[in-house]
Amino acid sequence: MKVNVNAVNFSVDRKLVDFIQVRLDKLEKYFDKIVSSDVFLKVDNTSEKENKIVEVKIHVPGDDFLVKKQCKTFEEAVELAAESLERLLVKRKEKIRAHI
Repeated sequence: MKVNVNAVNFSVDRKLVDFIQVRLDKLEKYFDKIVSSDVFLKVDNTSEKENKIVEVKIHVPGDDFLVKKQCKTFEEAVELAAESLERLLVKRKEKIRAHI
């Protein structure tokens, strides 16, 4: 799957990009028709510890899924977003199977 990682107002290191790629590649076992995904990494300038925001947009034929998570680290946020996307993709696959 093609994963586009966009960091807003900072540069992202290779290790984080690789982590995101590996984690999102696992989504293909839940729904094999994923076209691509866009990941947006943002740092919120507040005094809170949970200031890392991750938005993941998955493109599948006929639909797009967007999940936004805010955590202390980007890795944790990506993990939570991927878990939410797993549930969405399974639900989408079941809906398609019901119509066949």
